[in-house]
Amino acid sequence: MPKPWTTGASASLGGGDGVVTLVEGSAFCISTHSGAMDPAHPHGFFFRDTRFLSAWRIRIDGVEPEPLAATAVDPFSGAFVLRAPPAPGRADSHLVLSVRRHVGRGLREDLEVRNFGSEPESCTIEIELRGDFADVFEVKEGRVRKRGRLSREVEGTRVVLGYRRGEFRRGTHVDAADATLVTEDRLRFDVVVPPRGEWSTTVTVTPVIDGAEVVPRYLPGHEVEPSTPISRLADWRARVPTVAADHAPLGALLARSTSDLAALRIFDPEFPDRPVIAAGAPWFMALFGRDSLLTSWMTMLVDPELALGTLETLARFQGRDVDPRTEEEPGRILHEMRFGETATLALGGGRVYYGTADATPLFVMLVAELARWGTHRDDVDRLLPAADAALEWIDRFGDRDGDGYVEYARANDTGLENQGWKDSWDAVRFADGRLATGPIAVAEVQGYVYAALLARAHLAEEAGDATRAAGLLARAEHLKRRFNEDFWVDGPGGGHLALGLDGDKRPIDGVASNQGHCLWTGIVDEERAAAVAGSLMADDMFTGWGIRTLSSSNGGFNPVSYHCGSVWPHDNAIVAAGLMRYGFVEDAHRVIAGLVDAAPWFGGLLPELFAGVARDDFGFPVPYPTSCSPQAWAAAAPLLLLRTMLRLEPDVRNARVHLAPAVPAWVGHLSVERVPLAGGHLSVEARGGEVTALEVPTGIAVATEPRPATRVGR
Repeated sequence: MPKPWTTGASASLGGGDGVVTLVEGSAFCISTHSGAMDPAHPHGFFFRDTRFLSAWRIRIDGVEPEPLAATAVDPFSGAFVLRAPPAPGRADSHLVLSVRRHVGRGLREDLEVRNFGSEPESCTIEIELRGDFADVFEVKEGRVRKRGRLSREVEGTRVVLGYRRGEFRRGTHVDAADATLVTEDRLRFDVVVPPRGEWSTTVTVTPVIDGAEVVPRYLPGHEVEPSTPISRLADWRARVPTVAADHAPLGALLARSTSDLAALRIFDPEFPDRPVIAAGAPWFMALFGRDSLLTSWMTMLVDPELALGTLETLARFQGRDVDPRTEEEPGRILHEMRFGETATLALGGGRVYYGTADATPLFVMLVAELARWGTHRDDVDRLLPAADAALEWIDRFGDRDGDGYVEYARANDTGLENQGWKDSWDAVRFADGRLATGPIAVAEVQGYVYAALLARAHLAEEAGDATRAAGLLARAEHLKRRFNEDFWVDGPGGGHLALGLDGDKRPIDGVASNQGHCLWTGIVDEERAAAVAGSLMADDMFTGWGIRTLSSSNGGFNPVSYHCGSVWPHDNAIVAAGLMRYGFVEDAHRVIAGLVDAAPWFGGLLPELFAGVARDDFGFPVPYPTSCSPQAWAAAAPLLLLRTMLRLEPDVRNARVHLAPAVPAWVGHLSVERVPLAGGHLSVEARGGEVTALEVPTGIAVATEPRPATRVGR
């Protein structure tokens, strides 16, 4: 069974909207600004996808203290300052309670009461606690209905909470050595604080999995010292490129992006130097195939190590057998890795789920992208067998009926109904709002397969295998020709690409953002690209903040839905890159401007998604409930926007890099220093379309014309 992973670090995970979130690897804690956890809200202490504490509330003399301040000291430590209620007839209280909370494979709470008065003060501190052992998704979606057996008991100064359902067993040990009274749901401390003095104690919360205690990172009686996550953060900051822009909000967004990505790195305990990107904090601090691959692609500009770690880890868990319970198939790249009760029940006892159609071709694309940047050449060679197994999956299992397209259909009734990036059950619709039935071949997956074939051809050419390269190129060209015929929908403005083909091979004619991914991969014929761009930028799709996932003219449109009309920043960044690739510079600039303008409304970052409400309706972007912030590919989206504006495309195989900036006038001067490339660094200063200064790795020439939109071999 995979072990829980550790995380990187960022200083930006603290809180907003009255919530403080602390994250360390697969452990996280969500509370109010007073430190309280309320089971009526998505609060609690979570570890490995289970909520081990659902309620945690401190009272002083039976009354909740007044919160004075709260802050996240670092991503995994928080400080809360609370004031005891004043005595009757007094305006002020002499007692101040500080709580220092540390999250790391458990939870440690250091409580300190200070008396600022000249007389001794006595008080009673109580901590109310409960644990429901809910799965992380049950909490996130507000549907906690536990069917197993909960238990509570007291062992000395320890509260023992337990849960069992079948073979799934979880427990929580809450230890309070100084407590004067311990019950099944309460700790009590009878405190006397001397004048101008203080009183302190420590309470620890330890997860128990299958009867075994997890060893917490922060133990009672030990000083909290600089930890591995802190050192990883310092190393990250020393290595990432520096970015500066005249446009302050853009500069701030890019800085926030790199900081948040640091926090979303997780580390395999069996390979502690191998970072990968988790999907998002706090709900998705786990390895996801599609999310991690696309995020790694977007972050090549700052850290190729993330791409390498992601590829090596996904190759480690690549499918070997055929298992309908988990949808594992030989060569298939996983969809997600989970540890909670829902995962256990849904996957027949498994922890890895493979139900995705796009992660496998994206894997091959990223292997070649790593090679194009000229880094880790030996590592790329070691990944080639996994890339070839992925291509074999596309032929044997992905193309279910032999028609040349990759389709998906879940193998059991608990799997995902839709297995593209829009994987909610209602995401794939005809224009009239009807749901498509499968097996479904979504448009962007065919684009990924096309790009994967070109990617492997690139690697074959590099190795001198001209015969194999020619065969792969011929397959790619055949796929492209058929795709542009079979997926085309005639209509106003010249037509558009279908969202996909349904089980009867009918084009799913809904207008959606998926076609922008097809521009990004280059599968769209150049003579049809203008119609695709026009469809994406029409009023029914572009809100002013971004491009909707689904047209507002669709019969199933809902601007405050997950995939049926919302705006996803990563989706828009990919679409902007596709528009720029085909030369639609002004359209790409409009998308970039919309996202940059939206970020300040979300605290200076781009959330996982927001509502697809038109900018003219309210003048501000409308949030989507339970959107992850930060979320991996949303945090990485600004970096892809930066690469898009620079029109930066490495081609180290041919000893060159395409660099033809198209920087919007509102950005002004833009500089990027120390981009890792070909074992050296690239530094750029740009304004508009002019490159004013460069640092280029030895032996690499700069091509100042844009990369051709459609070119065999790229």
